[in-house]
Amino acid sequence: MSEIKRELLKGKRVGIIGGNCPDSASLENAEKMGELIAQNGYALVNGGMGGVMEASARGARSKDGLVIAILPGKSVGDANSFVDIAIPTGLGYMRNALVILNSDIVVAIDGSYGTLSEIAYTKIYKKMIFGLNTWNIQGVVALPTPEEIIKQVNNYFKSK
Repeated sequence: MSEIKRELLKGKRVGIIGGNCPDSASLENAEKMGELIAQNGYALVNGGMGGVMEASARGARSKDGLVIAILPGKSVGDANSFVDIAIPTGLGYMRNALVILNSDIVVAIDGSYGTLSEIAYTKIYKKMIFGLNTWNIQGVVALPTPEEIIKQVNNYFKSK
C-alpha cells in the first residue's frame, strides 16, 4: 500500500451511497464524485458492489484514492475490482448502518430503498448528507453537481 493510502486510512472518510442500477448520468456523477473525493485527500467508503458504488470506486481509484467497501455478503471476492479494502459482513442490507458509521459525511446519488435506509441511518447518526438526483426528503441537501458537493464537503471538514 502506498504511503498516500496509509495516510488516507487515518484521515477523513466520505461515504457514497446509491443505486445498483442507476441511469448513465448518475454513473457519470458517481465516477466524478469518486475522483473529487480522492483529489481532495479523502478516503471513499461505500457498499462495494455495482452501480453507483462501482462507478465512485472507479473514479477514486483513477486518482490513486483509497476505497473502503462494507460488503453485504461473506466474501471479499464479492467486491468490485476497484476496492482496496473489502470488509465482508454477511449482513445483507443490515450492513447499511455500517457504511454510514464508517463515513464522516455522506453523498447520495440515485438509489432506491436500500439508499433510503442509508439516508435514514445518516439522519439517525446525525451526519451531514448531500444528494445528487436522489430521494427528495427532509435532511438531504440537494446540490446539482459533484463539484458543488465537494465544495460543501471541503467546507464541512474545514469547520470541524
